This record gives sequence, structure tokens and C-alpha cells, in this order.
Amino acid sequence: MKNNAQPESVLSSQDDVTQPNPWQELKAFTSARIALGRAGTSIPTKQMLAFQLDHARAMDAVHGALDIPALLGNLKDSALISQHCAGEAMALSSRAQDRFDYLQRPDKGRQLNENSWQALCDYRATTDTPFDLAIVVADGLSATAVSRHAQPVIEGLLSLLGNDERHWQVAPVTVVSQGRVAVGDDVAECLNASLVLILIGERPGLTSPDSMGMYLTWQARRGARESSRNCISNVRPQGLNYPEACQKAFYLMSEARTRQLTGVNLKDRSSTLDNNATLGQQSGSSFLVAAPTNTQE
Repeated sequence: MKNNAQPESVLSSQDDVTQPNPWQELKAFTSARIALGRAGTSIPTKQMLAFQLDHARAMDAVHGALDIPALLGNLKDSALISQHCAGEAMALSSRAQDRFDYLQRPDKGRQLNENSWQALCDYRATTDTPFDLAIVVADGLSATAVSRHAQPVIEGLLSLLGNDERHWQVAPVTVVSQGRVAVGDDVAECLNASLVLILIGERPGLTSPDSMGMYLTWQARRGARESSRNCISNVRPQGLNYPEACQKAFYLMSEARTRQLTGVNLKDRSSTLDNNATLGQQSGSSFLVAAPTNTQE
């Protein structure tokens, strides 16, 4: 029988045919799909398999269910959350019956169902405490994101609030299944909270199936406009890490409380201000307006 195996010298010469990719060095700076290479008229098999794996992870993130009992248990066991919040974490639901309903009817994910609305109103009737902040966790389009990042972000933020000169009265954390951003408006209205901060899973990307977003709204009520919100996006260790995300949220919350507004009129200057400076001193200024000059010179 004829041996078809090729000698090592031939294999070595074939390896030399591979052309180096000049973009390869740039891959060290981004997880974006660059410098994939080419094999004939297609991409290499390795890159094709990596794409299929990332796509599967993104699909899992969208269709996966949030383990609410496990998340509630972790939140209730957190000493920081117990210390700074008015009560134990509560489980709520939107009007979407299941994941299919949530994906097909975005409007249902934006409102609490009747039982959850009534449960919050009943809780509100038991206390006269004026809440400065309501923190909401919603699965959104990536349950993976909130299951990984919600608790450490809440704890980091509560640590900053605890060291603030102004006292923050924080309502019990609420966890909403099949929830979208606007469902936080319902929670704020039921609890009569001045500010609502919702932590929600973002639409997965092929290299970021676990990105979490944070939306802040002042005096949120059902029907609030999207322009009234501030957003902090891509919260995850490989994106905007926890300390930076918490610092941005704390800055925006402090400014919102001082100015009593959020949204397009509230700019994030947390990266340009001295963190030790008193927040609110920049009130009235705008990066869109040039500083006045002395025309009498």
C-alpha cells in the first residue's frame, strides 16, 4: 500500500505559505471582530467556530431565565444591602406572561402586572418614610448580565451613598421578571420615590452577552419620557468596571438630587471633576456654552 503521508519538509514549506496579518497586533486592544484572517474565499474554520459559539451565548442570554429566588437570597444575605435599604428585597413581575410574550410585546414589559402594583402600594401604605432612591433590578434582554453584576454594583453604590454627607433613604430593592427600562417608573410611582435607578440586562453583543445598563430617572412616573433618563452602559469587568460605574451613578444621583432633574439636561462630568470637590458647584454651566470672556480688555 502506498503511503500518502507528506514528509515534514513539505509541511514546513506549506506553513510558509500563510501570510501574516498586519492587523493581528490590534486584537490586543479590542474584543471586536478584527483580523480574522482568510482561508480561500472564507474566514478560517477556527474563527467560524468562535463566531458560532459567541452567537449561541448571545441567544442563551436573551432566552435564559433569571434565577430570581437565588438573586433574592443573595440580596437578602448582603450585609450592606440590609444596612442601607429600608427592607428586604421584593420579587415583582411585569405584565408579560413569559419570555415569548416579553419579546413579542415590549409594551407589556414596561409595566408591572396588577398583583405587583398592588403589592408595592400595600407596602407603601405601611410606612411614611420618604424614599430618596428606589433600586430596581430587571432581567431585560440578558438575564446573564444582572445575575452576574447587579449585586456587586448595588453594594458598591450603597457604600458610596453611606459615606455621603447627605442622608439617602433607600427603598427595598425590587427584582422584576420580564421587565424593561420603563418598568422602573411604575416602581417609583408606587413607592413615591424621588429617584429610581434600574439595573437591566442589555441587548447582547457577539462578544458581550453580559453587559448591564443602569438608567436613572428623577420623579419617574408611568409614561415618563425616555429623554428624562440618564444611562450608564456596558457595565461589566471587561467594559465599564464596577468602581467606575458606581462612581458615575453616584455623581449623577447627587447632581439629580441637587438640581431635581435627569435626562438630557443632566450631563455626566464625573470624569472631569475632582471627586473630592463638592458636587453641585458646576450647576448652571454647560459644556455646550463657551465660558464668558472679558470684553473690556
